[in-house]
Amino acid sequence: MKIIGLTGGFGSGKSTISQFLGELGAVIIDADKVGHEVSKPGTEAWQKVVGTFGQGIISTDGTIDRRKLGKIVFRNPDARARLNHIMHPRILERVKAMIEEYERGSADIVVIEAPLLLEARWKPMVDEVWVASAPQATIIRRLREQKGMPEDQSLARIRAQLTDEERTSQADVVIYTDCTLDELKDRVVELWLELRSRI
Repeated sequence: MKIIGLTGGFGSGKSTISQFLGELGAVIIDADKVGHEVSKPGTEAWQKVVGTFGQGIISTDGTIDRRKLGKIVFRNPDARARLNHIMHPRILERVKAMIEEYERGSADIVVIEAPLLLEARWKPMVDEVWVASAPQATIIRRLREQKGMPEDQSLARIRAQLTDEERTSQADVVIYTDCTLDELKDRVVELWLELRSRI
């Protein structure tokens, strides 16, 4: 079984790449979704996050309001480090369990989509690192159009992560997403076929 670590910053296009890979037959593990699962109301992670950042981050349904939490952690490196200290070990534990399940099954390619794959030091867990990359101006436009995010918030999030250069220097494959969807899909199909030929 091949494990691909797919990463990239906010608005880099990694979720679109992940979607294409899923359509081609890869098993996708979305680390953000795993993070939501392990921090559901009442869980140990939920209690620790709320205990650390206060009741103000709780939505009316009891879940953690990601946008409110994001406004705190993306402007404050210490707050971000505290959040990562709570969440990363729990997400990693669940991701490892999922990989073990897929290994026992018939999966031959698993893609872990994780924005903080490199920051969380998950590189040894994967066979290859694929990085989604786009110019900053494109990312800011995407975040504005898709999430209604003001430029100052977009920049705060971009600055809170590794630079594109830091990511691509650790990549086995770099996928440039500043193109049409059809062009991006063609590139992903090409990479998929090349990957399958090596299994």
